[in-house]
Amino acid sequence: MIVVDSSIWVSRMVPQDAFHSASRRWIANAVSGGETLVIPSLALAETAGAVARRTGYAVVGRQTARWILRIPGLRVDPVDRAVAMVAARLAADLMLRGPDAVFVALAYRLGVPLITWDSEQANRASPLVTTLQPQV
Repeated sequence: MIVVDSSIWVSRMVPQDAFHSASRRWIANAVSGGETLVIPSLALAETAGAVARRTGYAVVGRQTARWILRIPGLRVDPVDRAVAMVAARLAADLMLRGPDAVFVALAYRLGVPLITWDSEQANRASPLVTTLQPQV
């Protein structure tokens, strides 16, 4: 089980992204290996918006959210009060952006690694959770 940051999904869906190939490979390998990929419910909106902004097409953002939901073994966890409170504490204590703190909080509560391309998020979260990047 691993929490997958939006940066991984965005780079997978934007062919011009520097990490597109690595993200594509990592997701394909994780799925074929039976890995449980976990996202907070917030990830769908965050990823859809980022992909739409990067491509210039709202339809691509919407398709991205639907594609993510069809991934075998995907687990979408709600951002409930408990996760929100942990995220708020981590956002303040680690000086993380709010959405980044939600991913870190989820990984922390589940006791699993977080995979991300966001080096700031990874560096600030590393005292609490194992952070990984796909191999380039």
